[in-house]
Amino acid sequence: MVNFKLLYKILGSLLFLEAAFLICCLLVALFYGESDSLAFLITILITMCIGSVLKYMGRDAENSMGRRDAYLVVTLTWIIFSLIGSLPFLISGYMDNFTNAYFETMSGFTTTGASIIDNLDDYPHGLLLWRSTTHWIGGLGIVFFTVALLPSLVGGGNVKVFAAEATGPIKAKLHPRLSTTAKWIWTVYTLLTLTCAISYWVCGMGVFDAINHSMATTATGGFGTHSSSIAYFHSPSIEWVCTIFMLLSGVNFSLIYLSFFKGGLKNLINDSEFKLYAFLVSISAAIICFMIIIENDYTFSNAIRQAMFQVAAFITTTGFYSDDAAAWPRVTWIILTLCMFTGACAGSTSGGFKCIRGVMVLKIIKNQMKLIIHPKAVLPIKIGGQNIHSSTTSTLLAFLALYVIIILVASTLFVFMGIEDTNAITISVSSMGNVGPTLGNIIGPTGSWNSLPEAAKWLSSILMLTGRLEIFSVFVLFTPAFWKDY
Repeated sequence: MVNFKLLYKILGSLLFLEAAFLICCLLVALFYGESDSLAFLITILITMCIGSVLKYMGRDAENSMGRRDAYLVVTLTWIIFSLIGSLPFLISGYMDNFTNAYFETMSGFTTTGASIIDNLDDYPHGLLLWRSTTHWIGGLGIVFFTVALLPSLVGGGNVKVFAAEATGPIKAKLHPRLSTTAKWIWTVYTLLTLTCAISYWVCGMGVFDAINHSMATTATGGFGTHSSSIAYFHSPSIEWVCTIFMLLSGVNFSLIYLSFFKGGLKNLINDSEFKLYAFLVSISAAIICFMIIIENDYTFSNAIRQAMFQVAAFITTTGFYSDDAAAWPRVTWIILTLCMFTGACAGSTSGGFKCIRGVMVLKIIKNQMKLIIHPKAVLPIKIGGQNIHSSTTSTLLAFLALYVIIILVASTLFVFMGIEDTNAITISVSSMGNVGPTLGNIIGPTGSWNSLPEAAKWLSSILMLTGRLEIFSVFVLFTPAFWKDY
């Protein structure tokens, strides 16, 4: 049976956390004296009222969280945070459509970075900061953030919440206490964000732009402060900084901690997932660099910079752009779509299928080839020297099947909505993988999603949530067994 009282208590507390971030944006709006101040004030009051009611309803809740409670609280948190987060856009009048406001906010929290805003340069500083903040909160997980700050809030449900919200099939623990693991991962995330912001500032960005872009970069989200994204700055040094930090943010944060805080770079070099990630980035960038030199007459220095930037943006699912990849040869579209589908490493802020699953699939294929010759052989799958349980490989294959089926079904629905085939496929892959940009003639890497029909925006929002919570956390809620009492 679902522990609804505990659910109310956790959701109420989380809404106070959201209100705290909204207050930061209110202070920025007041500092600049812009028109969005009142919108933030009203949203904060609404958020705190709802949070207070929920906490009251959850008073005297037993701090005993079951697996079903964890999946329900994680999914509801992302939906409710997006509902509340859309209010500043609506109340301020900068968006007059609830669909657009909810799409923008869900895209922010899931770090998809798909935007319906055509005139971003006209937006006030408070709303711009709120967009970037949604990225940063959602980067490692809303509830996971709470586990780091307030481990007692979810009681003994820390591990269950982590399993429901964390990305990848293998959940790494740096310490016996998950709350300590969460704190160290968030420390790495925060240090990476601060270093990125300082690097942007040194390269010529203003303080406000540097803070916003650093949050969007390390969260691999892609919301910027200007409609033309990173291309607005016309700075090769800024583009290289962005590329480096996108790629770093695509690495498993636990691996970064072990490599840079525990003095063991061999952990990074010997990690099979990292090796696949580095290989995909290198080979994709090399092919694209060659193609745009031959077909688009780019100089070598410009070609390697743009190729690395776009590959980093697509494989880490960040979605920034410094050039219009839609004008590149069609073969580069295929490479970027494969990067978009694969994604970076598990345990990072990136979306997509994840390289660790790619490693597992390759090992399964290799074992199957061996079994053809030696049918009685016992061939375990090993990752990092550890045997992977057969249940994990079964889950992997089920995940892959569902991932592909959802993209195919969604693509078909988009076509029925009147969207051109190429865009329909890449919109599906982009939404499901929390990528942001698409490839095609309707939206493309540099365009907004505002031209999509409303039904397509709602379908994309569902795909974003489903992809961010890695399918099962959402789908399990719609099974009869989930709601049965035993």
